[in-house]
Amino acid sequence: MVGSVFFRSLGLLALAVSPILWAGNTQAEPAQGIGSGPAHGLAMYGTPALPAGFTHLPYANPNAPKGGGLRMGESGRFDSLNPWVLAGRPAQGIGAYVVETLMLRSYDEPFTLYGLLAESVETDPARRWVEFTLRPEARFSDGAPVTVEDVIWSYETLGTQGSPRYQNAWAKVETIEQTGPRSLRITFSEQNRELALIMGMRPVLQKAQWQGHDFATETQMVPVGSGPYVVASVDLGRSITLKRNPDWWARDLPLTQGLQNIDTLRWDYFGDPNAMFEAFKAGNLDLYREGNPVKWAQDYTFPAVTEGRVVQSEIPRATPSGMKGLVMNTRKPIFTDWRVREALIRAFNFEFINATLTGGVEPRISSYFGNSTLAMQPGPVTGKVAALLKPFEGELLPGVVEGYTFPTSDGSLSNRRNARAALKLLAEAGWTADADGVLKNAEGTPFRFEIVLPQGSEAQSIVHIYVEALRVLGIFPTVTVVDDAQFQARKTAYDFDMTWFWVATSLSPGNEQYFYWGAQGVTEPGSRNLMGMNVPAAEAMIEAMLAARTTEDFTAAVRALDRVLTAGRYVIPVWFSPVARVAHSRSLHTPAQIPLYGDWPGVTPDAWWNEAEP
Repeated sequence: MVGSVFFRSLGLLALAVSPILWAGNTQAEPAQGIGSGPAHGLAMYGTPALPAGFTHLPYANPNAPKGGGLRMGESGRFDSLNPWVLAGRPAQGIGAYVVETLMLRSYDEPFTLYGLLAESVETDPARRWVEFTLRPEARFSDGAPVTVEDVIWSYETLGTQGSPRYQNAWAKVETIEQTGPRSLRITFSEQNRELALIMGMRPVLQKAQWQGHDFATETQMVPVGSGPYVVASVDLGRSITLKRNPDWWARDLPLTQGLQNIDTLRWDYFGDPNAMFEAFKAGNLDLYREGNPVKWAQDYTFPAVTEGRVVQSEIPRATPSGMKGLVMNTRKPIFTDWRVREALIRAFNFEFINATLTGGVEPRISSYFGNSTLAMQPGPVTGKVAALLKPFEGELLPGVVEGYTFPTSDGSLSNRRNARAALKLLAEAGWTADADGVLKNAEGTPFRFEIVLPQGSEAQSIVHIYVEALRVLGIFPTVTVVDDAQFQARKTAYDFDMTWFWVATSLSPGNEQYFYWGAQGVTEPGSRNLMGMNVPAAEAMIEAMLAARTTEDFTAAVRALDRVLTAGRYVIPVWFSPVARVAHSRSLHTPAQIPLYGDWPGVTPDAWWNEAEP
């Protein structure tokens, strides 16, 4: 059994060794897979940590028993079984467990892939092309072989009809062609070292199943995949159940030993997180992630916990904090001035809100890549970061070059010092209070905006306190709470002034950063660029990341990007947790070695198993 005491003791060790794991992968070119013939794996930098012939991933237990079930919960509803297109909200599980990719990621390394459907991978020193050779034994769940034709059709279809994240990468593909009975080569149209890895992570679908269907709009067909699970049942919008395929073609590969141990995976959907937690307390779910440390300490006194049937585990993470908070939509004129955004950040009394809602336990997010070696460093820019930003110094916002930190308060309710600073900034931007205390511009238009929130979100309690602080400044926002489907639709269409924002960042940021912060997302619906930023310096830093050949150059580019994003003042950040708080059935177990990414999709529940104690 894995308990909270074990995870706490492991936490310091994991956080301590993670920089070593990162720094050890620093040579400019891998010895395998880069101009030296086919290889078993491919790393973004350096060589894969695991040699050819390895027996299992470090965090997988090859002796784990198979069997049992796992019931998990999700908030909201789903209306699609096609997770690869923009239409609808897809059900959990299909993309991760029913369909496979050419290569599988190891979550004990920053960014390394090992061959899954592909038995080998090869690329040139400049990574202008990548070639994959399929395993001859690879099969779809209906017994049909996975062919080069399936791969090429999948990539072309995803690249032209799939969601923007697929189309963006496909735009950088010059050619894709079959080179042998089981091999294909992809050539890129630009210098972008991550593309070789991205092409190893694209889902491979069965071409024959989709003939006669419109891929972009077909959302109700159950996909046939080659993965470890097949869809057992669907109650549209309410639940989906997957069952482990006993004839899974990859069950004997060293790469898969100790993974996918649980027979059935079920996701039930609930109207909001509170309803989901009540279902967990009642024994209707086997696993629940708690985001609030106060609730973690106070609300887990129900019988299942006190009787030992539920275990509280704290799983350390060595990944960046990401960014979570209230995002301001700069597509709206009211938020185009950085001084306005800074004023609203100063009006947010983090210390008081944090103490009120989390007991002050959680640290504040300091930047998009905080809590990692990729985070921007305090003070003015130096060295390679300075050199990267210098061509843009005339257009960078204050704080990018000099250094920027989010304001702090004395923790009192009044937050007077920051409130005065906020009013000064607003006045500089043309907003002053009238005789009635209402903030208006020179035309007499009140400073008003709408905050759109998902029903049941932790953001509701945060915004309730924040709105009261804004009233002191003469700002009276409208708060609109919508159900999950409406929230997703409004985010997709950027139909909000301010909303709740949460993006996870990893130790290997790459092409997806264009999808997050690229100018294309200003008008193209469905991107993660909710703030609507169009900053050439940001795209240049992403380009530098992708062109980097050493960890040192890569880190400098990410730190420069972190400065541009953070000093952009687009998000009012809240807190993050250096551990994942996971409550689960006592019968659920995970190996003793916690990977670099901790509790991450691809680790939980993939490396867990279900075994009742004797």
